[in-house]
Amino acid sequence: MKLNRAAVRTALLLALLQPALPPALLARQPVEHSRGHAPHPALWKLSKGPSTIYLFGTIHALPPHFDWETPQIRTALAQSDRLVLEAVIDQDPAKSAAALMRIGMPASPLPPLAERIAPKYRPALAGMIAKSAVPAETLNAMKTWAAGMLLFGTTVQSLGVSSADGVEERLKTMFRTTGKPIEGLETLEQQLGFFDTLTEPQQRDFLESVVDQKGDDAADFGKMLGAWSHGDEKGISASFDKDMKKSDVLRTVLIARRDQHWADAIVSRLGQPGTQFVAVGAGHLVGPDSVQAMLAKLGYKAERVE
Repeated sequence: MKLNRAAVRTALLLALLQPALPPALLARQPVEHSRGHAPHPALWKLSKGPSTIYLFGTIHALPPHFDWETPQIRTALAQSDRLVLEAVIDQDPAKSAAALMRIGMPASPLPPLAERIAPKYRPALAGMIAKSAVPAETLNAMKTWAAGMLLFGTTVQSLGVSSADGVEERLKTMFRTTGKPIEGLETLEQQLGFFDTLTEPQQRDFLESVVDQKGDDAADFGKMLGAWSHGDEKGISASFDKDMKKSDVLRTVLIARRDQHWADAIVSRLGQPGTQFVAVGAGHLVGPDSVQAMLAKLGYKAERVE
C-alpha cells in the first residue's frame, strides 16, 4: 500500500509542526491591521556569559508575500550563528513517508475509520476523504492519529495554503544561503511518537477535532494571524486555548510536555558560546505552559525585546 508523497509531506510539515492548530484555521483570510501599525511579531532573548539565544514564535503557513521581518528581527538573525527549529524534516518525502508508515501502522487491524468516530462526524469525514489525495483503504489501515494527520494535511492543501509561505521556510532559506547550520529540537520520529503515546480514545478525539470544522474557523485564523503579527500574546493564547481546551490530554502531550523538553534543551544550549535563533510555533510561547514559563521554573528569564 503506497501513500501519496505530496500528501505525506504536507501533513508532516503542517500537522506535525503545529499540532495545536485546527486545519480550517489555515485558510487564507484577511489579517486584522486595525491597530494601525506594521507587523512586529514578538521576540525574546536570554543570555548567559558568551551565549545568547533569541526565541521567536512562528506561524507555519502564511499568506504569500506576508512581511513579518522587523529591523530588530533582521538584526537578531544576522547576529545568529545557527538556526534551531522544532524539527528539521528530511527534504526527501520518501523518508518522511517511510517513518510515518513505520510508526503509524497498527500491529493488528482496526475498524474502518468511520467506525472510530461518533456518527455525527461521519458525513464530514467522508467528504474530507473524497477530497484528499489519500485512498480510503490507506486511511482505514492506519492508526487513528496517523489517519487524522494525513487528513489534516490534505485539508490544508485543498485550502490553497503552502508551507512554503511560512516563517520556517523563509528562515531555512536565509541560513542555507549563508551556510549557517540548521538544527532541530526534536527528530521526526520523536514528533510522531508524541501522537503515538495517545490512547485509542484520545486518538479518536484528535480525529474528531480534525473533522469537526466550524464555520467561523477561517475567520478565527485572521484574528490569530493579526494577534501574532502585532506581538499580542493574549490574542495568540486565546486562539490556541479555544482549540486546546477541548482536551487536557492533548495539551499535556502536544504542548506542555514538549515545552518542558525544549526549555531543558535551551538551557543546555546556553552552555555553547555564540548566538542562536530558536524558532518554534507561536502557540508554544504563550500561556502557563509556555517555553518561557518552563525556563522561569529552571531559573532563566527570557526578556521580550520586540
